[in-house]
Formats: sequence, structure tokens, C-alpha cells
Amino acid sequence: MILKAIQAVLISILFVPLSVAQNHPPMETEADFHRAMEELSNWGRWGDEDELGAANLITPAKRKQAAALVKEGISVSLAHDVNQQPAVDASAVLTREVLRVSPTGASDRYEYSGSYHGTIHSHLDAVDCHIMYRGKGYNGLGYEEVAAANGCPRGSINAHKDGIVTRGILFDATLLPGKATPEGWLEPGTVIGYEDLLALEEIEGVKVEPGDVIFLYTGRWKRRAALGAWPTSEGVAGYHANVAYFLKDRGVAMIGHDMWNDVTPSGIPNISLPLHSLALVSLGVSIFDNLDFERVAEVAKQLNRYAFMLTAAPLRIEMGMGSPINPLATF
Repeated sequence: MILKAIQAVLISILFVPLSVAQNHPPMETEADFHRAMEELSNWGRWGDEDELGAANLITPAKRKQAAALVKEGISVSLAHDVNQQPAVDASAVLTREVLRVSPTGASDRYEYSGSYHGTIHSHLDAVDCHIMYRGKGYNGLGYEEVAAANGCPRGSINAHKDGIVTRGILFDATLLPGKATPEGWLEPGTVIGYEDLLALEEIEGVKVEPGDVIFLYTGRWKRRAALGAWPTSEGVAGYHANVAYFLKDRGVAMIGHDMWNDVTPSGIPNISLPLHSLALVSLGVSIFDNLDFERVAEVAKQLNRYAFMLTAAPLRIEMGMGSPINPLATF
């Protein structure tokens, strides 16, 4: 009996699912963060002049795999309506001015009052120039080169002018036990770490693979609609910096979130947005900020399917450091 019990324990250890067996170094201190910036680096992996970063993992085969996910023909926007009203969480608004109205038609003009980067507009960050670490962006692009070019001379948003087509996965953090409020959102400051993503894979029945884009739903817009806008100084629910190890382990191409991805406070002293640096600068993983997953979360629950074909096409802006965007999930 004792021998059989020992054998059962050994078998259970040997057949622990890979998603549970994986581990990662600590990410608690400034030293941990700086170490991770070095050890996770993808600099040079796809050549010294590479402009795509981890998006190189979105291969033709990956695109065909994504297209095969379309079964119901249901398409859902992953963007929020472009903000046109001042608010405490809005660093800029879109000014929409009507220029002409006549019996033959009308026209208007759009102009941002500030940068579309920030905490309100749905956008995609360019991989090389938006975030710098010790004066350099992804693959060693120096800030001096950006200043001299008056724009992003390499790895700009125009690197994605042919569009992004791959498998997207919605990680609905409200499904995690004990994380969500009864109203269905995560409170500001709620941390989603490496282990939480492993748990969500089990809950949702998905497994992240190379070339995938992962999206984190926290219910930001639902909370905002119910309680009003709040300043980021009060906290933001989001990814912990240790998720960078998940991105490297699984070969994630890009990440997205319904706010700015990083949890706030970050939990790492003196480092405010560590995952932005780890993802963009070290790993070359582009970031979608301020997306809106309310509708896609409902569809995913109804279909009990959290993977879909993702399509996204940024504006064709030479030397641009990002772009407003309206990604689509098609089931």
C-alpha cells in the first residue's frame, strides 16, 4: 500500500501540467527589474535592424491559424469610443469641428488637444521609440537618433502598415476567484501576475502560444460608467511586472489592456510603469492601451470561447510613435 501511494505521488508530480510547473525569478525590487531588463532582452534576435520585435512571431502559418478560428462570423470592436470630453483620466480630447454644412454635403475636422498616448484613447504603441530605458529603445535605438530624425527612424508604427492578423486571447480577470467586485470589475490597484495568467488559462480552457496577442479585461470602463472617472494616482488594476516572464516563456507577440497595462502602484519601488519598459524596450512586445472589452467579454462568455481572430491596422504614419486604433475580434 505504501509503495502504491509513493508511485501515485511520483506520477502526479511527473504529469503536472506545464502551465503549472513553470516558474519565474522574483520581481519585487529595483534590482529584480534591472536584472529582468537584461535577461529577457530580445535585442538582436531578429537582426540588428529589426523593426517588428516579437511581432516577428506572427508568421503566415499563425495568420492562417487565426483565420481558422472564425466559426460564427461575429465581429466585435476592441476599442472605446474616441474621447471628446474633458475628464480627470483624460490627458487629451479629440476636438471635432464642423467645417461645412450645405445641401450638397458636410465635412469636419479632427484634432487631438494633446497626445493620443495616455490613459483615455485606444492606441497601439510603436515598439522602438515610445519608451526608453537608459536612453535606448528596443534593439538599441538611442534617443539621440529620435531627436535627430524628429521622429521614430526605426521601429515606427509604420512597420505595421500591412496590418496585424493573429490569434487574440481575452484574459477575463473578473473570472479569477476573489478578484472582482460583485458589480463585475477589479478595483484600482488589483494585481494580475504570472500565476493569475496560468489560472486563467485553466479557467478559460486556452493555452497561449507563440505569436498570440493577450488582452486583459479588468472592467475599467464598466467601473467608470458606474462611478465616474478617477485619477490614476488612486490606482489602476493591471499586469504585474512579472508578467514579462510569461511573455518571454510563451512567445507573446503583443499585449493589451483596458487601461495602460501596468498595475498601479507597480509594487516595485521607484519604478512606475515597469511592464512598459520590459515589454517594449527589452522584449520588443508592442502594447495596446485603453481598449474596451465590455462587449467582447460578453460574447466570449456566451460562446465559452476566449480565443479569436484579431485584426488591427494602425494609421500609416512615417516615423510615428504609435497610432489610434480600432482592433477587431472575430469569432
